[in-house]
Amino acid sequence: MTDQKQAILDKASAHCQQLGERLTPKRERLLDLLLAADGPKSAYDLISDHQAAYGEAPAAMSVYRMLNFLVDAGLAHKLATTNQFLACSHISCEHDHEIPQFLICDQCQAVEEVGMQRALMTELKASASQVGFQMGSQQLEVHGLCARCAQAASVADS
Repeated sequence: MTDQKQAILDKASAHCQQLGERLTPKRERLLDLLLAADGPKSAYDLISDHQAAYGEAPAAMSVYRMLNFLVDAGLAHKLATTNQFLACSHISCEHDHEIPQFLICDQCQAVEEVGMQRALMTELKASASQVGFQMGSQQLEVHGLCARCAQAASVADS
């Protein structure tokens, strides 16, 4: 394990302690798998990854419980549109975070976490409220093409 990844896991453990919770060894292994992933993973992808990395396949229900813990603790995010999970890209940051939003490439499935200023979310809520809509989740998932796929499509169209 790299020093950088260990520092992130140590920060995650300290964060859990501040919440009055524990980043158990099993939860830490799952977070480690998310940190090592090259994109979002389903629970079943993580079970396979866990089997390959640690020689055991945890039960799906246990994995979902651990993922829910990581999401609730702010260490991971769940993409509602794809039912996949990814590690928060801001675990080791010291500053206040904006509201996370996700740009999802429909072609290569790459996901980029970007922040939305709280003022924009306030404005969105106000617009929704004007038509009687009550927002639930503040998470937005925007689908389209990432820069690499858009460039490849542009070259193909030339």
